[in-house]
Amino acid sequence: MGVHGLTSYVEGNRRQFFKDLKLRNTTLIIDGCSLFFRLYFTSGLDQQHGGDYDLFANYVCQFFEALSACNIRPIVVLDGGIDYTDKKFATLKQRALSKIREAHALSRGSNGSVLPLLTREVFKQILSSLQVPFIQCVSEADLEIACLANQWNCAVLTMDSDFFIFDLKGGYFPFGFFQWSNLGVFRNSSERYIPALHFSVNKFCSYFNHMNKELLPLFAVIIGNDYTNLRAMDTFFSRVDFPQSARAAHSRTQARIDGLLHWLARFTGPEEAMDEVLQVLGGGGHGNVRALLSSGMQEYKLSHSNLSQFFIDGTVTDNLPEPMKVLPKWLLQALYNGRLPPLVIDILVLHRAMLNCQVENSRLASSHAVSLPIRQVLYGLLLYGKRKILQGQGGNQGRAVNQSDSGSLYSVQEFVRQDLDLRGSSVQAPLQHLPLDKLNEVPLPVRRKLLLDTLGVDESIGMAVPPHLSLPVCVTCYWLTHCKPKPNLPMLQALLLGIVYGELCRLRSDQRGTSGPAAGYPGVRVVWERLGKLRVGRGERKGLDLDVAHVYCQWQSCLMMAFYLNQLLCCPLPEPECTWLYSGTFTHRMVRELRGRSTPEALLAGPPFPAQLYSDLQGAVWHSVGADFFAPSAKKKKRGRRPAQQDQGRRKGGGAGQRPQPTKGVVNRFALLTCEDEDDDRE
Repeated sequence: MGVHGLTSYVEGNRRQFFKDLKLRNTTLIIDGCSLFFRLYFTSGLDQQHGGDYDLFANYVCQFFEALSACNIRPIVVLDGGIDYTDKKFATLKQRALSKIREAHALSRGSNGSVLPLLTREVFKQILSSLQVPFIQCVSEADLEIACLANQWNCAVLTMDSDFFIFDLKGGYFPFGFFQWSNLGVFRNSSERYIPALHFSVNKFCSYFNHMNKELLPLFAVIIGNDYTNLRAMDTFFSRVDFPQSARAAHSRTQARIDGLLHWLARFTGPEEAMDEVLQVLGGGGHGNVRALLSSGMQEYKLSHSNLSQFFIDGTVTDNLPEPMKVLPKWLLQALYNGRLPPLVIDILVLHRAMLNCQVENSRLASSHAVSLPIRQVLYGLLLYGKRKILQGQGGNQGRAVNQSDSGSLYSVQEFVRQDLDLRGSSVQAPLQHLPLDKLNEVPLPVRRKLLLDTLGVDESIGMAVPPHLSLPVCVTCYWLTHCKPKPNLPMLQALLLGIVYGELCRLRSDQRGTSGPAAGYPGVRVVWERLGKLRVGRGERKGLDLDVAHVYCQWQSCLMMAFYLNQLLCCPLPEPECTWLYSGTFTHRMVRELRGRSTPEALLAGPPFPAQLYSDLQGAVWHSVGADFFAPSAKKKKRGRRPAQQDQGRRKGGGAGQRPQPTKGVVNRFALLTCEDEDDDRE
């Protein structure tokens, strides 16, 4: 949610409304979505090139290390699907349109804030690896966070202005004043703390002549939030006579907020104040306004938490919204555990998908067009599976489904970028016969075949590479054959080199501070350092190659949708660590290097593991799409002479027209991931 203009108003009067605290030795409820937005956008990380997930993961780890250093136990709560009542739909569409415009601005070298596509998945995987307790709600998390915090008497860390309204026993820490990267140390002690500003409703209301805090929800609804923005309130503001103090505010919104708070402070409670609001509006027929005000106030009413039991034994109480009670228990549990995306709830409950924009070429079709066939299979599994569940239950719901031939149950309304606008379109969901209620019990070969058939690859592709890279390689094969415009060879090579670089980073991260393989590989370290220098620098970020960006945005869309389909099918292919699969600044820079005189062989020169992994990845792709996949485009370039070094690299096996020779001992080569490299020990 969010109360319009309230954050600026409160933060502009921090002396009156905040208290300085040195936070330590406590439990903290964290708004997970606010956290990953905040960490990404305040850390100077890349947005134009599709994101640097490895660097983002590092910031996430640093954040939780800071909490641990101060003995602060985090509990993270993530948003789920779109509100099933659709009260916020207009707001969501407006935000999506705004992000389209920001993405376009970023693509042209201007400013904007667009979160890279896989950020949420990286964040959840990092939480799991750090063993940070977290839950993903089935709907919006604000009220659930507030209820859990009150039940446990904990403070909340977020950047949502609705938490200035909730009556929280433990109060609220805004992210903007939570100095986690600037730890303090107590005198004569080694104990550390996080300097922070603390907000409490009691302190806030005391400033307004000890106003009744039950008036704050009415204030939020009158001013307007993401759920309610009543036109009648414009009439109210034009007629009401606010106290003189409001006229010192810096803007119209600030004046309204200050004036309304002082005005409401005169009333003993919300009913009396609401009567006065209706009297100011004058005339009859305001019963609907009263109902809307009352309904909006209910959004801030706190009750017993539905989430507390989850953090005790992993289960969630059955207090679900009616449209979700029909969903299979295994599916709901996977959603709560973050092993399924909120998109699943949006499809099942609303038959709707809002696809996040990327920094791409706005003159071309949305990068999500390429992954449409993958989404259609996902939609079919969900919608036909839900239909069978309803039919099996019988009763009125079952009869209604049996009698429906309209097709609405088997299509999804997608909202996606078209030019610089947000457009909705109906996408048909093809019939899928696997049972949704028992999808987790379907034999593995059946689930794997559906996934591989959707991606258009055979099972041997995944067997040619390390298991955790099988899904990204299958996605890459799909991307090459569906992407528009078609990628060229340097784009593929750069993408595969990025995966190799990610693997080297993963090995170093897993073995840091130990005597494991990365520590024992001086040669591998040299390759890692060599590749690590090849990122787009901050001063170069405005020179975006839109053609390259659009191609890689399509790859990320394919990866994300295949990742989701794999999760829904209960991971017939191992789930990859998204952190290490794509670095935008690395991959874009690598395309430039390969268009010049660099070759994959030269960049990976050293111990056998990096070059062999690259060869395996490329060999798997050639096996699927054909080693002559890039041959037509190569013929077109015969009139121009290629640099001799590039020709030599092609003859060595990096070229488009050659299939790499089969290599022996594929399984044994993967032991390099966990065993020491004798060649490196001799260096």
